[in-house]
Amino acid sequence: MSGTSSFRPRAHYGKRPREPFIRKNERIRAEAVRVINPEGKQLGILSIGEALRLARDCGLDLIEISPNANPPVCKIADFGKHQYEEGKRQKGQKDSSSRLKEVKFRLNIEAHDFETKVKHGIAFLQEGNKLKIALILRFREMERQAFGLDIIRRAMAELSAYGTPDAEPRLSGREIAVMFSPKSSANRLKPSVSTTLQVDLPSSAPRAS
Repeated sequence: MSGTSSFRPRAHYGKRPREPFIRKNERIRAEAVRVINPEGKQLGILSIGEALRLARDCGLDLIEISPNANPPVCKIADFGKHQYEEGKRQKGQKDSSSRLKEVKFRLNIEAHDFETKVKHGIAFLQEGNKLKIALILRFREMERQAFGLDIIRRAMAELSAYGTPDAEPRLSGREIAVMFSPKSSANRLKPSVSTTLQVDLPSSAPRAS
C-alpha cells in the first residue's frame, strides 16, 4: 500500500501531567550536599553518607529540595508530609494567580445598574478576590474624562469598607481603572445599609452625542 499512512496514535485524554521527580535517600546522586535539619537550621555541607546517617538517626528521610544548587540542598523531613505540604503550596499559588475579578462601568450608567455592579464588586472582595473596576470611554466620551473619574471614585467610596485601592485610578488609553485588594475579615467594616446602596449619580451631566 503506497503513500503516507493515515494511522495516528490515540490521544490519552484525561491523563494526569507527570509530577516532578524528587530524589530522596539513596537516590540522591551528589557526593556532598548542603543539609537542613527538621527544624529548618542549616547544618552546612556534609558528605552524602553523613547526611543519610543523620536522617536515619531522626527516623526521617533525606529529601533533595534544590537539585540545581551547587552543592544540592537537602532537607531532613518526612517525605510523605513534605509532598503533602508542597502540593498545598503549589495549589495555593495556582488559586491566587487566578483570583482577579473585574467590574466595568459605563459613562451613562443608570443608578440601578451602578448599585448592581458595586454589589458584585463587594461580593468579589468578600470572597477574597482582587478586584479591578474600570470605565471605558468611547469616541467623544474622551472629552468627559472628569465625569468618568467621578463615577470611578463613587464606586471606590462604596467599596472602601471591603477593599483597599492599590493606587489612584488612572487613565490608560480609553480606560479609567483602579485595582482593589480585599481587606481581611477582621478589618472589614459592616455596611450601614445591608440591602440598598445609597447612590447619587450626577444626572445633569451632558450626554455624549
